[in-house]
Amino acid sequence: MSAFAAELIETARAIAAPGKGILAADESTGTIGSISGVIMFEETLFQSAADGRQFVDVLKAKGIIPGIKVDKGIKPLSGTNGECVTQGVDDLDARCAKYYAQGARFAKWRAVLHIKDAIGATPSDVAIIENANTLARYASICQANGLVPIVEPEVLMDGDFSIEVAAAATEKVLAACYKALSDHHVMLEGTLLKPNMVRSGSDAAVQATAREIGLATVRVLQHTVPCAVPGVTFLSGGMSEEDASVALNEINNAPGPRPWALTFSYGRALQQSCLKAWMGSDANLVAAQEVLNVRARANGQAAQGKYAGGAGGDSANASTFVKGYVY
Repeated sequence: MSAFAAELIETARAIAAPGKGILAADESTGTIGSISGVIMFEETLFQSAADGRQFVDVLKAKGIIPGIKVDKGIKPLSGTNGECVTQGVDDLDARCAKYYAQGARFAKWRAVLHIKDAIGATPSDVAIIENANTLARYASICQANGLVPIVEPEVLMDGDFSIEVAAAATEKVLAACYKALSDHHVMLEGTLLKPNMVRSGSDAAVQATAREIGLATVRVLQHTVPCAVPGVTFLSGGMSEEDASVALNEINNAPGPRPWALTFSYGRALQQSCLKAWMGSDANLVAAQEVLNVRARANGQAAQGKYAGGAGGDSANASTFVKGYVY
C-alpha cells in the first residue's frame, strides 16, 4: 500500500464532497463555491497570478485542490480501425513527484475509445485492454507519488448509434478498467472515475432523454464500479451546459443503489458561456465570473439531484460538441 494511503483517501473524498465538482481547465478561475478541484496543464501549475502568488497557492487559499493533467495525448493504435492509445507513462513517476512537490494532489489521464459500428466490434478488445492497462499503470504510479488518480476512459459519443449500443460499450470498457486496476493493486478508495455519460450517438436519429441517460448511466455503473470508489466525476462529452446539468441531475435521481458521489468534471460545459461573456476584456471580468458562478451552482445542485433547470438562459443551451474531441 502507498505511503500516501491516508492522504489519498482524504483527498479523493474531499474532491467528491456533496455538491462539489471539478473544473477541467488550464488556468485558475478564482473562488467558486461548488468547485472542489481544478485540473491544470503543467505550464499553469508552475505559473503565478498577477499579484505574484503561485496559482496552486491561490487555489488552496480558496479551499480548492490543485490537479494536473499528466497524459501526453493519444497516438494511433496500429492494426485497428482508427483506434488509439494514450502516451506518457515512461517518465510519469518523475513528473508526478515534481507535481506533488509543487502542490498538486490529484491527476488526470484521458483514454479515448471509439464506437464505429452497432455490432460490438468497436471498441475492439485490443483497444480496451491496452487503454485499461495503461490507465491502471498510470493510477499505480500516481498513488506511489501521492496523487489521487482520476481514471478517465472516455467512450466517445460520435456516431449514429443508440443509447443501448453506448451502454454495452461503456460497460465493457469500465469492466476492463476495474479488472486492470485490481491487477495493478490500485487502492480504489484513493481514486476517482471520470467516465462518459451513457447516451445516444451525436448523429442518432432518436436522441435519448435526460431521464433515459440517467437510468442507463447509473445501471452501467451499478454493473461495473466497486463501492470502494468514493466518487464518479462525469465529463460532459460535448453536451450543452444546460443539458450536462440536467443529465447529471437525472443521474442523481435514478433508482437503485448509488454508493458513490455522482458529480461533475466539466471543462467546456462550465466555461463556454463564461468565455463568451469575458471576451478577453478586463471590463467584462465581473460579469464573466458571475456567469461561471451561475453554472457552477447549477452543477452543484445537480450533483445532489436538486437542480430545477433554467440556469444561464439561452447561452447555456449552445452545444459544446466537437467531433473527435482532443486536447
